[in-house]
Amino acid sequence: MRVGIVGLGLMGGSFGLALKKSMQDVEIVGFDHNEQHCSQALRLKLIDKVGTFEEIKQCDVIVLAIPVEGIIKALHELEDIFPETTVIDLGSTKAKIVRECPPKIRQNFVAAHPMAGREKFGPSAAIPDLYKDRIVVLCDLEENALIHSDRAIEIFEALGMQIVYMKAAEHDRHAAYISHMPHAVSFALANSVMEQEDPKSILALAAGGFKDMSRIAKSSPQMWSDIFLQNSDHVIEAIESFQTELQKAKEMVQKRDEKALKAWMESANELHKIL
Repeated sequence: MRVGIVGLGLMGGSFGLALKKSMQDVEIVGFDHNEQHCSQALRLKLIDKVGTFEEIKQCDVIVLAIPVEGIIKALHELEDIFPETTVIDLGSTKAKIVRECPPKIRQNFVAAHPMAGREKFGPSAAIPDLYKDRIVVLCDLEENALIHSDRAIEIFEALGMQIVYMKAAEHDRHAAYISHMPHAVSFALANSVMEQEDPKSILALAAGGFKDMSRIAKSSPQMWSDIFLQNSDHVIEAIESFQTELQKAKEMVQKRDEKALKAWMESANELHKIL
């Protein structure tokens, strides 16, 4: 099987490594507009060769591991692929991508969101087990030809992923609360501290809690600004929900209402019984 990966950063590079590790007889062709990413991906053996976009279009499977707007643009450039070619995207939002996929290749296109990632980005951040034992959401598979949905399922199962099925709109709302809003909170936390504290104080006092919560603020600004804007309605809804909870905490502290504070925190503790 010949797999073309468009985008050779963390997600695409890790996908290449994972395929090499988990599947036999796979040739991986990489493409990235960033020439440095191409040379790094080759040097790190994330891919077998660098190809042109036209060469990518000749592959059996095409994986789009680029920002959401780039995925939509790429789909329109793939309208002339063979009927047997499977296209899989790894974008963090789904509804707009599915909606704007050209009808001619809609049956080829499998909308996927692997719930995996790191705060680091670029080819050097790629790791072979990024996807192992993680969830991947596949959306609107009823719109795919069976050859393409089956092939995508085979690949993700080979990578050791747990598959969940959803409608694209349902996915985007859930992702706003579980993934997108926490990133917004982490970026906000980092900025609020940077505006109030000098770097020496941050270095001296920052402990586990702050480091854990601010870790994902190191994530790619290009990728996450794209995600926030693509899923803006749901992200705004999630941020407003978080603001409501933060306002509750502020008011309880102002009133020195210890009983209410403890009850509020105990309610939050229940989350980890689910997780």
